[in-house]
Amino acid sequence: MSEDLYAAADFCLIPMGVEASVGPYIAKCHQVLEKSGLKFTMHGYGTNIEGPWTEVCKAIQDCHKAVHEQGAPRIATDIRIGTRTDRDAVPGTVNDGKLARVQQLLKEGEGVSQE
Repeated sequence: MSEDLYAAADFCLIPMGVEASVGPYIAKCHQVLEKSGLKFTMHGYGTNIEGPWTEVCKAIQDCHKAVHEQGAPRIATDIRIGTRTDRDAVPGTVNDGKLARVQQLLKEGEGVSQE
């Protein structure tokens, strides 16, 4: 397989050795991700991002660099990356598709029975 895998990732970047509020560092990361051109969505405890594997990893690395440049001496990041080869990924729709599928099942009243 010579071409890049399409990846859907979730990462949580945690600046360490800084004041209690990390909002300014995360805002800087947001700016970096906007420049990457990749589809991403920030949420309360991390960021969903998708695109070619190497571009996703580079975007996360670029966030690290930018946050260090803002004065964070250390950063800890949790990353989960998923790929699949059983069907083609439509760029920019993978994470949205996962959410839409769960919402569809809930609307139809399906799910795991708690009996």
